[in-house]
Amino acid sequence: MSDISSGKAQGQGSLSSIVYKPEGKSPVGDEYLRVPLQNTKLVVGHGIEGDAKGGSGNRQLNVMTAETMTDLSGEGFQATPGKMGEQLIVSGLDVDLLSAGSRLQFGNQAVIEIVEPRTGCGKFEKYQGKLRGEAAGRLGMIAKVVTGGEITVGDLVVVV
Repeated sequence: MSDISSGKAQGQGSLSSIVYKPEGKSPVGDEYLRVPLQNTKLVVGHGIEGDAKGGSGNRQLNVMTAETMTDLSGEGFQATPGKMGEQLIVSGLDVDLLSAGSRLQFGNQAVIEIVEPRTGCGKFEKYQGKLRGEAAGRLGMIAKVVTGGEITVGDLVVVV
């Protein structure tokens, strides 16, 4: 399938997953605990409302591409929603191809800005049992919220 026929070249896709790490609710030994949400609110300066991972300057959200998650799963990574350390998964739009400063609008209101590529960390390697280099260039992007608002699984995601 070409990028044009899949919608990737047109700069749009859809939100296929939202997960977050509830503040103060991590069981011992589950550093990658993520709770799925059907909808939530993105908050400027924080990320997902109530997310323990949010509010770290420009590192508010981890965004990945659904198709990449499928590829990584086929390579033996634990790649179900939240297991790669991501909070948002977008289908039909390869976020790894976006440059810093690119903006994505979710639904009618919320907008995030791409900050930089994700590179993984020691926690990622420990949890996955694989070197982060095995997923280099495919771990999605770190983003910040520039316009808050409600987001829902299934929302249209457009590069603006």
